[in-house]
Amino acid sequence: MFDVTTKSMQWGEETLTLETGKVARQADGTVIATLGETSVMANVTFAKAPKPGQDFFPLTVHYQEKYYAAGKIPGGFFKREARPTEKETLTARLIDRPIRPLFVPGFKNEVLVMCTVLSHDLVNDPDVVAMIAASAALTISGAPFRGPIAGARVGYEDGEYILNPTVDDMDQLRNNPDQRLDLVVAGTKDAVMMVESEAYELSEAEMLGAVNFAHEQIQPVIDLIIDLAEEAAKEPFEFVAPDYSDLYEVVKAAGEEQMRAAYAITDKQERVAAVGAAREAIIAGLTEEQQEDANLGSALKKLESVVLRGSVVKEGKRIDGRALDQIRPIVAETGMLPRTHGSALFTRGETQGLVVTTLGTGDDEQIIDALHGNYRSNFMLHYNFPPYSVGEVGRVGSPGRREIGHGKLAWRALQAVLPAATDFPYTVRVVSEITESNGSSSMASVCGGSLSMMDAGVPLKSAVAGVAMGLVLEEDGSYAILSDILGDEDHLGDMDFKVAGTENGITSLQMDIKVAGITPEIMEKALAQAKDGRMHILGEMNKALSGTSDFSVHAPRIETMQIPTDKIREVIGSGGKVIREIVETSGAKVDINDDGIIKIASPDGECIKKAYEMIHSIVAEPEEGAIYKGKVVKIVDFGAFVNFFGKRDGLVHVSQIENRRLNHPSDVLKEGQEVWVKLLGFDDRGKVRLSMKVVDQETGEEAKKEDAE
Repeated sequence: MFDVTTKSMQWGEETLTLETGKVARQADGTVIATLGETSVMANVTFAKAPKPGQDFFPLTVHYQEKYYAAGKIPGGFFKREARPTEKETLTARLIDRPIRPLFVPGFKNEVLVMCTVLSHDLVNDPDVVAMIAASAALTISGAPFRGPIAGARVGYEDGEYILNPTVDDMDQLRNNPDQRLDLVVAGTKDAVMMVESEAYELSEAEMLGAVNFAHEQIQPVIDLIIDLAEEAAKEPFEFVAPDYSDLYEVVKAAGEEQMRAAYAITDKQERVAAVGAAREAIIAGLTEEQQEDANLGSALKKLESVVLRGSVVKEGKRIDGRALDQIRPIVAETGMLPRTHGSALFTRGETQGLVVTTLGTGDDEQIIDALHGNYRSNFMLHYNFPPYSVGEVGRVGSPGRREIGHGKLAWRALQAVLPAATDFPYTVRVVSEITESNGSSSMASVCGGSLSMMDAGVPLKSAVAGVAMGLVLEEDGSYAILSDILGDEDHLGDMDFKVAGTENGITSLQMDIKVAGITPEIMEKALAQAKDGRMHILGEMNKALSGTSDFSVHAPRIETMQIPTDKIREVIGSGGKVIREIVETSGAKVDINDDGIIKIASPDGECIKKAYEMIHSIVAEPEEGAIYKGKVVKIVDFGAFVNFFGKRDGLVHVSQIENRRLNHPSDVLKEGQEVWVKLLGFDDRGKVRLSMKVVDQETGEEAKKEDAE
């Protein structure tokens, strides 16, 4: 009934297996990839004809984590997997980016790639397994895909690169000082196609070494996919890329001169209008048959690409007149908004981000429900890209894949320099509002985020800056690397290469390649040029940092205290009664963790002090010889009981009340009266012995010896 093909190999510490032929046989291509006990099923289907008039490639990649894969039931009321989590969205992008450029140019049929996590061993992250499964499914599907690709994760510890480190090794790297890298690389046999990373101030040489190491390690996986395809691949889909060379020549003759003039305009809005006018003029000069040609959009785009790229490589001339390695003018400002905890406006050319930092308490931490378990994050970065930032109208809704991806890139770049939670017990939320965009708003978010956190008084280890690099690679091998690319240079270029870091090293690297021909030499040069750009931007940012970093008066103050773990129950009280009383009485927020660390938060220092004293009185032990202020709670014939230390009471014997004989304690005391007492010690039964007569009842200071006698 089944025609099953299985291929296996030893890959690092685990066995990698690819299987096809048993499940989902009606899909064009299905592969279940298993690494260790983590299994992901990838299903590929593609339309056999394009939609009429479609002028783009409609590739859709979905990645789904099923909770049953880890033996879990989803949280919340719905109890069913709902909208994609951030991890699912980011992984879908991770798979999409390296496979999209490898479809044959001109192929515009709809393609759907669905990756489903079926089993998770909590050791091997399913994202890399999903990428391998998707590549294998595409390779055997018959679709015009010029793969296969493979991916690998790389760690870096004690100067050694680690292939496919475990989930625990990569979990919350900021709290693991030994592990300095979480890098995912995807590539073909000959070239690296995609890089995504979180790093801890690695040098350019160390990052390049990690990329090269990953590319070497994926080679046997690519061979395994090829072995599978040789036995199980379907007949290639008959597709011949449309030849629109004649139409292109007509378009070129009709509007090359006007298009070059349009791209010579440096202002973005004026240039966009001029390019649009040039396109309309070209179309108006065509015949009705040429205007209806489905390849007209491709011909126009090719003309724009040739105009822009030719000038860059041959003449070293960019759209806005800059040199290849020149960064646009930068203006950095902090303290923009009076009531926020920290704010910055970062402008680089025609790209601008208003970035705001808010400080919160432990209650504000984000709880993340993941396959490998729930965990909390005290650093969030949210990126918003409204239509007005590019002068357009459009629907405004929940964050899309692009916004989530750009926000995560900035998060990776910045979280490497955050202080330890024990040193800075705050939850930090950074929001980047992109107010203008013409090239790498994610890197503007990195720069603005660094500035706004410093403005909020967050003690970052170092300022972080980011720069986006581009590449124009011609067929003859000549190329140009561009620093701080514009939107058009990104759209019509061959590489999007974003590097963020401090003056000491790289904290994040993201790379997407549109052509299969990036050599280590090009990458090394791009990294070196990016470092120069980063240092320049850091210098401009430093101008805005002088005099900042005062803690906002509107931000909560947080103090921490450590108590013995066996005292936690006493502070919380039965049903939370005691801690509720502390919060209500003091006005401060109190958070206790299982290790006995208590965070007390309030904008008012007096509230923090009061809560601290109340907790201290519960958990601390009274000191012999110390003087305390107490309250008389009960009067008896032989003395008075005084509540002097939290809920602790002690006896002031009638002989210790005053330096004279009293008939009865009630002669001088009444219940509820506040008095000063000194702890004399404990009797044989552990009862507390207090004295009033050795303390000056007006000042609370120990009485002079002659007064006490």
